[in-house]
Amino acid sequence: MATSSSFCLQGLEAIQMAQNQIAQVRNWATQTLQDDDSNHVSVPFNDCVKLYSESEFRLSQLLASENYTRDDTRTWLSGVLANHKTCLNGLNEKGFLQTQPITRNLTFWLNEALAFYRKGRGKRNVSSIEGVPLPGRPINNHGGGILTSWDPATSKADFTVARDGSGTHRTINDAVAALNRMVKGRSQRIIIHVKAGVYNEKVEIEKHHHDVMLVGDGIGKTIITGSRNVRDGDSTLSSATFGVSGDGFWARDITFENIAGPNKHQAVALRVSADRSVFYRCSIQAYQDTLYVHSLRQFYRDCQIYGTVDFIFGDASVIFQNCDIFVKRPMNGQTNYITAQGRDNPNEITGISIHRSRVRPSPDFVAVKGSFKTFLGRPWKKYSRTVFMQTDLDGLIDPVGWGKWGGNFALSTLFYAEYMNTGNGASTTRRVKWPGFHVFNSPEQALPFSVNRFIQGESWIPGSGVPCWLEI
Repeated sequence: MATSSSFCLQGLEAIQMAQNQIAQVRNWATQTLQDDDSNHVSVPFNDCVKLYSESEFRLSQLLASENYTRDDTRTWLSGVLANHKTCLNGLNEKGFLQTQPITRNLTFWLNEALAFYRKGRGKRNVSSIEGVPLPGRPINNHGGGILTSWDPATSKADFTVARDGSGTHRTINDAVAALNRMVKGRSQRIIIHVKAGVYNEKVEIEKHHHDVMLVGDGIGKTIITGSRNVRDGDSTLSSATFGVSGDGFWARDITFENIAGPNKHQAVALRVSADRSVFYRCSIQAYQDTLYVHSLRQFYRDCQIYGTVDFIFGDASVIFQNCDIFVKRPMNGQTNYITAQGRDNPNEITGISIHRSRVRPSPDFVAVKGSFKTFLGRPWKKYSRTVFMQTDLDGLIDPVGWGKWGGNFALSTLFYAEYMNTGNGASTTRRVKWPGFHVFNSPEQALPFSVNRFIQGESWIPGSGVPCWLEI
């Protein structure tokens, strides 16, 4: 294994080395599964095989063509690093020691590649509009505005899910299975309409299911539910009721929930690892670890997110606009943390940006909110990055604003910021005095966390028709 970052590497060479290491780590995980398929082993190692498979796919895109932007490259490398760290976190969660040399090799080469492209070297500087087509942009028959304009009363979906048998499928998973016959070589967005009803299913939109649009009949009407959780044997990753890895995924008018309850601890309602994904008028409900914004570029508009501990967490580049963030009643003795961002490398392009939204207690928490502490976030990883901008903060937010993960971990390396927030919880006079905390005083300081700058959203969000503020 290389021991110094002094190597004068070209970016693609570092990516190729990382790709080689991923193949070795995936083979190791696969062999471990073959040697021992007990539940204790199968849960975390199945996660690892899935994650490394997605990473191989992602890096193969970068190696196949130079016609991607530098932002694309940095985003995808950050996503591959998030996959790698998630595998290691899952192994640690289940008690496995992280001692494999090949995992350390992979970390090294991903760090090398990220450092290379952060410095602005390489030829990946083509226009994000003129480059090769990417999932998430308007495509052929379903072009601009389809996520907001599509009407089940006047338009035909590719698949219709209805529990009463009035559609093409009775379950969402049956419709997803049918996608396999349509994915290869197609250039059209696939629309799945899920009629009103409660669907108790664990659903996974895989990496090859790109440009899928899922439309429900409304929040509280179309409900996808589950109750998997870590305490009962799942990993945090596998506990998700609904998971999506297919790029260009769009969703509208759906409730995603995990009803395991606060006593089950980590129990994810929605996990997103899809680049250029858009969620519009959706509700995501659980307690701890509700919304796993795992990786890549994501946009949430007019959504509701409910939870208690670390309930918006992950290592994506994600923006929430005009969303309602509801803090629920935790278990006795617990503290609420809205965010737990997972940036683990200073060269990653990731973070959580909450813009022009609202933070308030859920109905079950209103009467007792003064009996529990609630913080805007805490640093899950060393370079955790989160900003709240022009957002209404209820008085339930503790005056210091932000909580610690443990001891003084990450207090000088994290990046937390607030800008022009309003409400009884918005005053920054008593905020933490950590080196990594900032109060922005100008639009120029906040601009890097806007839709245009942070997730390059001007090239892919307008095509969905979903409203967004591109600038601060």
